[in-house]
Amino acid sequence: MRIVFQIGTLLLASIIFSSFSPAPEAKESIKWYSWEEAIELNKKEQKKIFIDVYTDWCGWCKRMDNSTFKNKDVIKYMNDNFYAVKFNAEQKEEINYKGHTLKYVGKGRRGYHELAYSLLDGRMGYPAFVYLAEDEKRITVSPGYKDAETIMKELVFISEDHFKTTSFDDFLKTYKSK
Repeated sequence: MRIVFQIGTLLLASIIFSSFSPAPEAKESIKWYSWEEAIELNKKEQKKIFIDVYTDWCGWCKRMDNSTFKNKDVIKYMNDNFYAVKFNAEQKEEINYKGHTLKYVGKGRRGYHELAYSLLDGRMGYPAFVYLAEDEKRITVSPGYKDAETIMKELVFISEDHFKTTSFDDFLKTYKSK
């Protein structure tokens, strides 16, 4: 009887503690493109472009990579609706875009890439997310760390063109999670 009680107690404890374990990570991942790949793909099949402007030393950027961008809902929505670009704001490689060569500028403490500077209007804070329309014109810049729930709201707001008719604050009043 005592053994049955102990096994029952252990079974109950394992059930209780397993309910507090973190949700399993998605087996899929966001399909990240280079700037050049996204621009080329957009010529063939137009989609909006999501740009994650980051740096290697940014702790909040790494946290998003390890949490927000591993959320299964974010992964699916991003892959279905955007060309997602990871862009290192301090990369040294040149980028040719619309007849211009954009380069690394070695000014300041760390330097920056001209594309990042242009996309962010010189406000070099990380992480920052830039949303481009299908015609590659900037829709908006969204600075700062975002958890999965917060970024999903932004992704829906942009991908479904709500930004054309309503403010983000008004959109949030009617938003239903996907």
